[in-house]
Amino acid sequence: MLTGSLFSRSIFSVSEVTGYIRVLIEENEDLQDIWVQGEISNLSFPASGHIYFTLKDEGAALRCVIWKWMAQYLHFRPQDGMAVDVHGKFSVYEKGGQYQFYVDSMRQQGEGRLFQEFLELKSKLETEGLFAEELKKPIPAFPSLIGVVTSSTGAALQDILNTLRSRYPLAQVLLSPTLVQGEEAPKKIVQALHLLQNAPTRPDIIILARGGGSLEDLWSFNDENVVRAVAASSIPIISGVGHETDFTLVDFAADLRAPTPTGAAVLAVPNIQDLKLDLQDRRSSLASLAGQLMQMKTAEVKELHYRLLRNSPERLLQQHMLQLDEVGRRLQYTLYSGLAGFKADVGEKRARLLALDPAAVLQRGYALLHDSHGKLIDSVSKTGENEMVGVRLKDGSLQAQITAVEKDNGTGK
Repeated sequence: MLTGSLFSRSIFSVSEVTGYIRVLIEENEDLQDIWVQGEISNLSFPASGHIYFTLKDEGAALRCVIWKWMAQYLHFRPQDGMAVDVHGKFSVYEKGGQYQFYVDSMRQQGEGRLFQEFLELKSKLETEGLFAEELKKPIPAFPSLIGVVTSSTGAALQDILNTLRSRYPLAQVLLSPTLVQGEEAPKKIVQALHLLQNAPTRPDIIILARGGGSLEDLWSFNDENVVRAVAASSIPIISGVGHETDFTLVDFAADLRAPTPTGAAVLAVPNIQDLKLDLQDRRSSLASLAGQLMQMKTAEVKELHYRLLRNSPERLLQQHMLQLDEVGRRLQYTLYSGLAGFKADVGEKRARLLALDPAAVLQRGYALLHDSHGKLIDSVSKTGENEMVGVRLKDGSLQAQITAVEKDNGTGK
């Protein structure tokens, strides 16, 4: 590196001079953000993935390199003799002693003017609200008829058909063929879109697609009439124009943007294999839920059945009958117990009465006396001598006359 010793030294190494030149170039902001125009020559694609070429015009040549990680974003393949505009920065390859241009973007000549037109029209339509999110129509989950607007001879159509066939063979495809490049293409694209919208059987969704290309190749999809036709469509539209890095105004007007035609087909339909797996999962979940619900309802029915049995008239009647039987047994027991006590009491009283019964006394050899009026004579004072009295014995009665009356003197004799 050359320093302030430049004026005190008379000789420098090659590395010092080359390094100094590299610093001078890299510190120049004008050389670090610049577009250069020329024709590609000596194009090389080594196994490393980098791209090497020379950019030249009538009077000079410039060595250029595109690193692998930048090359993957090119939307076209460079070719010898192609007129291009390249953007990047200058530096010095010190080992080779050469200054080089490191490219980070490339476009075919003429694309700069087209890109400016692209930005102006985009701004205009965006101001009108043509790209507003609230205007986007929902994409149907299970379309039965899919309209396709693309070239009938392009690879994009085959990619779309193959993808739809493998992912969702239940859907039918209605092709509305059109030119996708050239002066007549915008008019044909608009007509193809109108044909699908006015078809006897309208598709559920439309795929508008074409393969990749340069900005000029894709320019039909930046045409104002085409963009307005897409935005005005009553049928949802998925755009699949170019490669992943390509953007057209149709992408902003469409209801959904896909990076490629194949990607548009993927977004248009579900994967039938995923649906089958989902159905299996749902079937298993439903079976499990049904089993749980059945168990729960069976338990509820059993509980209701038991409650019904507990509260049924028949069961209540049985309970009352059992209660009546119990009351009957208790009443019978009480009655029998009462009767037994009563019988015992009656027997006791009968025995006592029998013991007091004069007839019982007569059985033991005693006799009853009664006067002529039938009144018992219990004292000698109630009769007198020569009076006729009745005598009742245990086995009959007789008449007797009192011949003498003797009173008890209190001695018991």
